[in-house]
Amino acid sequence: MTDVLILGGTGWLGGEAARRWMDAGARVTCLARGGRPAPYGAALVTADRDHPEAYAHVADREWEEVLDVSSTPRHVETAIAALAGRTRHWTYVSSVSVYASSDVAGQDEGAELADPAAPGEPYDYARAKAACEAAVRHALGGRTAVVRPGLVVGPGDPSDRFGYWPARFALAGGEPVLAPEAEDRTAQVIDVRDLADQIVALGRERWVGTMNAVGDPVPLARLLQLARETAGHTGDLIVADDAWLEQHEVQHWAGPRSLPLWLPRDMPGFATRTNAVYRLLGGVLRDLRVTLADTLADERARGLDRDRAGGLTRAEEEVLLAEHRSEHGAEQRADSGTGESG
Repeated sequence: MTDVLILGGTGWLGGEAARRWMDAGARVTCLARGGRPAPYGAALVTADRDHPEAYAHVADREWEEVLDVSSTPRHVETAIAALAGRTRHWTYVSSVSVYASSDVAGQDEGAELADPAAPGEPYDYARAKAACEAAVRHALGGRTAVVRPGLVVGPGDPSDRFGYWPARFALAGGEPVLAPEAEDRTAQVIDVRDLADQIVALGRERWVGTMNAVGDPVPLARLLQLARETAGHTGDLIVADDAWLEQHEVQHWAGPRSLPLWLPRDMPGFATRTNAVYRLLGGVLRDLRVTLADTLADERARGLDRDRAGGLTRAEEEVLLAEHRSEHGAEQRADSGTGESG
């Protein structure tokens, strides 16, 4: 039987990968801090990766596969020191954020990376991921798959980014929803279930190399329209331009008081990375409508008006809509499904 060690495995992507490995007949062990259960059928080893003996209970076994998703270089380095000699293949989940710039569309895995973080420096996600990749390659270069996902979406997403849109359209119903200018903007997402399937496939084949795990680029306007259709939204889509949103302290991309998936215009390459290697290796991308429908069902189960990790609260949005209406008045048309910019 295939023995798989997942460093984590009790969170979102790690849990999906654990379940898929077990579906493939593997024996899965998750090493995590605890507080959350391992997926049903997986063994849980409780350990803090900051502790020097974190791997004591797993370093005396042979592993067919080790999967790590950490963005903390010292965690990756200590895991390698303890386990590199005990595994036949290692999969490290990095991020497309590891690239040095996002100003050129359509770049592949050979694009320049951010400088790896040095010990003791303030935390920077891109540089931390670059340092993790460098550590894995140096120690296990001939036994390593490096996977660089883009925006991971789907049911259970703890970041609340992608799910904001179908949830907000459903919550608004026949009332207006505020949106950013989508012209010339792109989104690029991958369903967590498709990503987990591909991670397991790479591990089973012991594939070695680097792969962007991203969906096909889609115009942001198209994604928002599909989200509206999925939610059955019949209200107006009120489009505010970048300057207006920034003046009203609406944030890009993620986090509180943001419009998720809205990117600054100086990042035209971020959501356009090539997925040719992913496709060549048999990676599947389910229909975006399916992901939206499943995400909305999950959002309804969790509560459309719950506190969110990302996006505007409905109360914040209503204040902004009133301000936009007051400032633009007659310029703002009330045609359902069109939206006006201002």
